Amino acid sequence: MYPFLSDADADNWHDFEVGSRREILALLRGISEKKQMIRMLPVGDTDMCVTTILHVDADNDSVLLDRPSDPEETARLMSGRPVSFETTLDNIRIIFGTEVMQLGMHDAVPALKIPLPPSLIRLQRREFYRMATPVGNPVKVIIPMPEEQGGGDAAFQLSDISCGGIAILDNRFVLGDSIGHEYGGCRIDLPEIGPIVTGLQIRNSQEMTLMNNKANRRLGCQFIDISPGAMSAVQRYITKLERERNARMAGLK
Repeated sequence: MYPFLSDADADNWHDFEVGSRREILALLRGISEKKQMIRMLPVGDTDMCVTTILHVDADNDSVLLDRPSDPEETARLMSGRPVSFETTLDNIRIIFGTEVMQLGMHDAVPALKIPLPPSLIRLQRREFYRMATPVGNPVKVIIPMPEEQGGGDAAFQLSDISCGGIAILDNRFVLGDSIGHEYGGCRIDLPEIGPIVTGLQIRNSQEMTLMNNKANRRLGCQFIDISPGAMSAVQRYITKLERERNARMAGLK
């Protein structure tokens, strides 16, 4: 029921299960109000799609979700298989599932309708699983610099990537370290996947000294205003990195 969970998390998921109806309603409404994107994955599939919560109906114990524009994606979700959902709320990972998916409408907008989950998993850990990006062929993000910072575009190497954001290395110390500072229209070229454009917000900053004694700065950045298509591309790239890592590990055995 929870394919988004790692094996380690699945072994311990009972420790993080929320069964209170009132708390479940509050969490789902918070996700809806903040328009958090939710990954949907039918059990047995590898291709996920993205949705948002349109409405939480406490009177009818149901949740209305945005319906994918692609009819094939809708057909996959309506195939009768259980579907798992993952999102975050205030940096807390939220996972739930359903075995019943119906077509519906909300304010004349096509929707998907599921029963209110009887329970969900709330993991207050690192909000996303991060994958280190290749060192030999580094992934770059192109950030448009504001005029007060010199203007033009600047390229920075990624250190890691997750569905929540990226960590970048600013060895020229040109971005500053102001927590909460935002950069719009940033472009990330994901190898074999394609380019995505997203906003970035600096969430943390760490000064480092590399093995060659050169100073560097690692900036943890959160995606902002990222489109569902771009989020899907990030997930596909993370899956690609995981497969490559697993293949390398298998080759060492």
